[in-house]
Amino acid sequence: MDGVRAVLLAGGEGRRMGPLGRGRLKPLVPFGGSSRLIDFSLANTRDSGFHEVLLLSQYEERQLMDDLHTVWNRAPSRHRVHFGPYDAAYREAGDQLPHALPERTWPEERGTADALIAKAPYVFGPDTSEVMVLHADHVYRFDYGDMIRRHRADRAALTVSYQRIERRWVHLFGMVGFDASGNLTEFVEKPENPSSDLVFAAFCVFDAKVLRRYLEQLDGTDWQHDISRDVIPAMLAAGERVRGYEVTGYWDDIGTVERYHRAHRGLLADPPTLGLGELPRTVRPEVPRRRVADEAGVRASIVAADLVNEGRIEDSVVYPGVRVGPGARVRDCVLLPGVQVPAGAGLTSAIVLEDGTVQQCEPVPSPGGAAS
Repeated sequence: MDGVRAVLLAGGEGRRMGPLGRGRLKPLVPFGGSSRLIDFSLANTRDSGFHEVLLLSQYEERQLMDDLHTVWNRAPSRHRVHFGPYDAAYREAGDQLPHALPERTWPEERGTADALIAKAPYVFGPDTSEVMVLHADHVYRFDYGDMIRRHRADRAALTVSYQRIERRWVHLFGMVGFDASGNLTEFVEKPENPSSDLVFAAFCVFDAKVLRRYLEQLDGTDWQHDISRDVIPAMLAAGERVRGYEVTGYWDDIGTVERYHRAHRGLLADPPTLGLGELPRTVRPEVPRRRVADEAGVRASIVAADLVNEGRIEDSVVYPGVRVGPGARVRDCVLLPGVQVPAGAGLTSAIVLEDGTVQQCEPVPSPGGAAS
C-alpha cells in the first residue's frame, strides 16, 4: 500500500435511521451483533495492509474520535486511525483521551469534497500517489489490494467500485455505466428513473495529482461540494480515464432503517451474506457469539454467550447483555446491547434499542409476495 492514502468519510448524522440514529453517530450504529458500521471499512483497510487511515469527520467529531481512539488505536496492531489536525493531541494522550483539542481554524464542510479540501495537508502528502476514498456506513469485507494494482496497471485517473443490485434500489445510489472495455461512460447520482442495475459501491481510488487538480478547479464555483455529484462527473466530462472494478461479494449501504433490518436478515440466511468470523469484534469483544440452528428457546439466530433467555427467540440477531423474560417471543428482530424484553412480550420484525425503544420494520415477505 506504499503511496496510497486511505481516507474515511464519516460525517453522517443518520437522520434517515429514525430512533436508531438519535443520540448516536451514524458510523457508530451497532451492526451484526458484534460491530458498528464504521468498523467494516476500518477492518478492511487493516486486513488490506494499510497502517493508517485518515478520518474525515465533522458532525460531533470529538465523540467519534474518542471512540475510535479507544477501540482502534489501542489495539495491539500497526493499524491506526489518524485524526488530521487533532492527531497530535491524541498521540500525546497515549492510552488516555486528550483533555482538550486544538481550536478549529478551517471552515465547515458542506459535502464530501469539502472534507478533502479542508484536510488537504493530511490527504496529499509528498509521497502520496493515490487517494483511496472510503465511507463509514457500508457493510462489506474486501481486500483493496487487487483494485489498487489494477488501477495502477490501467494508468487510470480514477477507478470506481461498482456492483449489480436489484433495480428497485438503484435510485438510492449513484448509477453507473461502462463501455465494452470497462471505461466509465455514465454516472448519475440517485436517478429518478434508473436505466441500469449497476451502482457505484462508493469506494474508489484516485490518482492523487488528478484529484487535487479537480478539487482546486471546482472550489469557489457554483457546485455541490460533493465527490459523486461534482468531482466524478467533471472528470468524466473532461475525458479522464475512469475505470470500473466490480465488487462480486456482499456489499451494502446501510442508509435507512429498512435496509439495516434487511441486512440483518441476510446474516441469518443460508448461506449468510457474511459469516461470524467476517464481522469485526468491537462491541464487548470478550463475549463469544454463536450461530444457533435450533436449541431450547432459540432457533436460527445469532446470539451472544451471555444471553439470559426465558422466552423464545427466532430469526434474530442478539447483542451481548440481553435478557428475554419468561414467555416473551422475539422473531425477526435485532436486539441491541443490554436490551431487556419484558415477560410475555411479543416482538416481530423490530429493532429494540438499548433504552427499550421498539422500532418496527417491514415484516418478512411471504413466498407469494405478501407480508406475513
